[in-house]
Amino acid sequence: MQTAKSLTISIVIPVYNGGKAFYKCLSSLQAVICDPEAISPHEIVVVSDGDTDGSWQLAEQFGAKVIRCATSRGPARARNIGARAATGDIVFFVDADVTVYPETIGRVVQEFERAPDLAALIGSYDDAPGAHNFLSQYKNLFHHYTHQTSSEVASTFWGACGAVRREVFLQLGGFDEKYRAACVEDIELGYRLKRYGHAIKLCKDIQVKHLKRWEAFSLLRAEIFYRALPWTALLLRNRALNNDLNLQTSSRVSVLLVYGLVLALALAAISPSFAALLPIAAVALGLINLPVYQFFHRKRGLFFALKVVPWHWFYFFYSGFAFAIGLARHGVRELTPLRMGKLSRIWAS
Repeated sequence: MQTAKSLTISIVIPVYNGGKAFYKCLSSLQAVICDPEAISPHEIVVVSDGDTDGSWQLAEQFGAKVIRCATSRGPARARNIGARAATGDIVFFVDADVTVYPETIGRVVQEFERAPDLAALIGSYDDAPGAHNFLSQYKNLFHHYTHQTSSEVASTFWGACGAVRREVFLQLGGFDEKYRAACVEDIELGYRLKRYGHAIKLCKDIQVKHLKRWEAFSLLRAEIFYRALPWTALLLRNRALNNDLNLQTSSRVSVLLVYGLVLALALAAISPSFAALLPIAAVALGLINLPVYQFFHRKRGLFFALKVVPWHWFYFFYSGFAFAIGLARHGVRELTPLRMGKLSRIWAS
């Protein structure tokens, strides 16, 4: 590995029709470059993933090294292309819909300088999301809370704000390009890094601002189909449920409590005596997640925190449902080869 004093950092950004958010992303990086007191990146590599809105031209105007892909194959492939073209010792992956702070890049460099054995690090969204509607504020603040309250010893990677030593990244083969959408390719890379003995650190003071606007449909589609289901498959394939980030024990217990609440509601419709279980499950859910609701109360006030509660419980509901579907899928995949082998033996006899 390079010595600490010689480290250089390459910013790699995959983009597909980045729009106004991408302009703000590039503007924030330009501000860092123009700041005489900030540590500037060695280069900015933008990989245009088949965009049709001229995002690649905008990147060229900002002086980035631009690589154009004729067709969109997803951020995993785009990040791999960018990392291979980068020349810095550290590859810092940034999404096209985030902005960085003047100190962000400098803090990334300092972390790797302080820890020569550190292979990768991830940061956090800040507590001031760019979109102001309720769901965007809730989703991004919840992400901020999760990262700010988790262990610094991380077991996953994060493509929106994650840095890795380029040498290590290339040795491991980069992101898994089988993931064609923005999915769990970053989490999978983190699991692979850990499996090969590499250290990943969650650096809570390295923050970026997320600009994405979430609406109910886009949020649920992303959470269920692009996160929960593929993450479940990944967890079962790796046979590990780490007590980390969204997989903390409190979250697992909350899923069980939510389904207990649903069951109690169903039973109460048959026999009113089961209605006594409803406040018990509700109080238990409130108590186990009290730190979350206190956080939202501090940040956005009582009314906002009260609006969070049903969405938070709904989050546990669909997360549990997606896990059950993923578990069933995994069971079918595991059993199918066994059944086929049994049928083959019967046919051969």
